Amino acid sequence: MKKIFYISFLTIILFSFSSCLNDLNTKPEVELSLEELLQQDPNAISGIVSRLYASFALSSVTGPDNSDIDDNAGESPFLRGIVNLQDFTADGMKNRWGDDGLDQLTTTSNWDENNKFFRYLYNRIYYTIPQANNLLAILKIVSVEDQDNITSEVRFLRALAYYYLIDAFGKGVLATEDNLGSSEPLPEATRIELFNFVETELLAIENKIADTNGYGRANKAVVRMLLAKLYLNAKVYTGIERFEEAGAYTKKVIDEGGYTLATNYVSIFSGDNETSTEIIFPLIADAITSQSYGNTTYIINGSLSVDTMTPEDFHSKQGWTGHRATKAWYGLYEGGISSGDELRNAVDERAQLFWIGKDEDDNDIHNFEMTDYKEWTDGYPSIKFRNTNFNGTSVATDFSSTDFPLFRLADAYLMYAECALRGSSATDLATALGYVNSIRTRSNATTISQNELTLDFILDERARELNLEGHRRSDLIRFEKFTGASYLWPWKGNTVNGTAIPETYKLFPIPLTALGANPNLKQNPGY
Repeated sequence: MKKIFYISFLTIILFSFSSCLNDLNTKPEVELSLEELLQQDPNAISGIVSRLYASFALSSVTGPDNSDIDDNAGESPFLRGIVNLQDFTADGMKNRWGDDGLDQLTTTSNWDENNKFFRYLYNRIYYTIPQANNLLAILKIVSVEDQDNITSEVRFLRALAYYYLIDAFGKGVLATEDNLGSSEPLPEATRIELFNFVETELLAIENKIADTNGYGRANKAVVRMLLAKLYLNAKVYTGIERFEEAGAYTKKVIDEGGYTLATNYVSIFSGDNETSTEIIFPLIADAITSQSYGNTTYIINGSLSVDTMTPEDFHSKQGWTGHRATKAWYGLYEGGISSGDELRNAVDERAQLFWIGKDEDDNDIHNFEMTDYKEWTDGYPSIKFRNTNFNGTSVATDFSSTDFPLFRLADAYLMYAECALRGSSATDLATALGYVNSIRTRSNATTISQNELTLDFILDERARELNLEGHRRSDLIRFEKFTGASYLWPWKGNTVNGTAIPETYKLFPIPLTALGANPNLKQNPGY
């Protein structure tokens, strides 16, 4: 079997996790408690930890039609929430289904606390955190092999969940193993308090977690990458710039992590990408053993359609006729693209990863302009992710086996360059230029000069290289391009050419269910 880390939990059948917003201290419902289970079989820890990792990729380890939380199994998985809230709310990707709530995301308009897609991510965050707390409490009284490393992994996964809380919602409750069992609703924690907690946790485990670990598991470079991202966005999260630290930790990832750029860009997003030398931390998918409607299956099937394409060309059995890119993404190549023919003729290989199509009269099937975001043929579907193996044969499947590269080296290179431009003494501009040009050369794009390396260039290069990987909304906010009217994109503010959106949209509203469950929580401004 190609990937077994997530499914190792399935061999642990004596217990199941449960949690809800009303009781963040809920302990697992068990036939044997976690403590008893680990006392009887310390080796069970591997399966238990794999379950925590899986919470970021799967709706449930019991199958794609089941959910660990009381939300729709297909719509609510963690990774699907990241894509919905990071990519569809930004400039480069739009969805046409017209689902109540998803329409509001894709048009950055009419956001409120009743939107189910905000609730889905919030609930997933507060599903993962209590499970980590439960396990950390047990690990303090039960001995297992490689205890420091295992404990560090669990603390990292909790920190990762909190990172998305900080980025998306800006507040919540700070639930830890130390307040586990509290009978009173926990107090609201501010964005700064949550930031300080995550920073402290990551610094504490940096030198305890293993330098290398099994595929799909956190290691020292993964911890450092999350620290670098936390510091990179610190001005947004806390009001205080931390680009110096962001540069230092990005440099550690690059210099000491042991990762190298993949020689081929498409290989990073193919069905056998678990062999990639570039992926620092993946969320695992497997068409047989780790099925989900919310991992890369959502990206791949959602970007295909039998109406204008042949999904089997990308070794998918399904096309959901949903996602298309806008000119705010594909228009960025070659110094500016304004037609399908220009995109076809672009030398940058990344520009070839959009489906345009030709009809029998040799006319483009898909339109360059997105006049109507609900019309499938307006905009170009992205074919960046695919089920096809880069090496060897492939078989068409309903679900994806392509792992999601949550962290990868090209992102670290671009983060390094941004930090250099923002004045981090841990970096230098000459090295930054080399990193950027290595990314561009890999895709046959022309190299740039030192004078061309600017912050505006970095923002555009991040779109060219990283779009549909869960970064874009945060990037636009950090570059002060998300709200207001300084940068407009198709359907921003629910108008075809874009219009200003309020500053309050830099945060999502706290879901109504969360507010009802804890009277200490207060709504974000503007909602």
